[in-house]
Amino acid sequence: MAQETQDEKVVTAPEVAAPVAVQPERRAPRGRMGDRRGGPRERRGGPRDERRSEFAQKLIGIRRVARVMAGGRRFNFSAALVLGDKKGRVGVGLGKAADTQLAIEKATRSAKRHMLTLNLTKTRSIPHNIGAKFTASRVEIRPSPGRGLVAGSSVRTVLELGGVTDVTAKILSRSHNPVNNARAALAALKEISKK
Repeated sequence: MAQETQDEKVVTAPEVAAPVAVQPERRAPRGRMGDRRGGPRERRGGPRDERRSEFAQKLIGIRRVARVMAGGRRFNFSAALVLGDKKGRVGVGLGKAADTQLAIEKATRSAKRHMLTLNLTKTRSIPHNIGAKFTASRVEIRPSPGRGLVAGSSVRTVLELGGVTDVTAKILSRSHNPVNNARAALAALKEISKK
């Protein structure tokens, strides 16, 4: 099959199979925003993560709870957090899920739903003495000009993230439950938000 001459070598190609049909170019599926990125793995580092939340958050309690089933124990997580913008808006949320991250996300959504807008004075204090009771927790908050924020436990976190300064807070009950203390502080702050 191959012929040779002095100057050139001619080699014949082997037989070629039938031509293959060319597949049309496949486009990547469109994401939620109309871009060409596909699933959740490709979206992680996108512009969604660049947005910062306007709220600061602080975790006041995270617990692992168990329920006894026929095959053994099932574990879940309960997360409580305070969310606030330090400018007069604050909320307390509780979330429960099988994973800690999911529980924190649920708690954040709950805190945003139960957000409270405070009517503070020009010095970001409160106009008068306030107090409230939530379950077994009792909290009293008093204005104290020039002293800064004097409070303890999760009551301090609620006042701090709410942007309240120059107040003295006192937990009058013997309850050490941070969620109930935070909710009692929020119930007390509701009194000034109404007026």
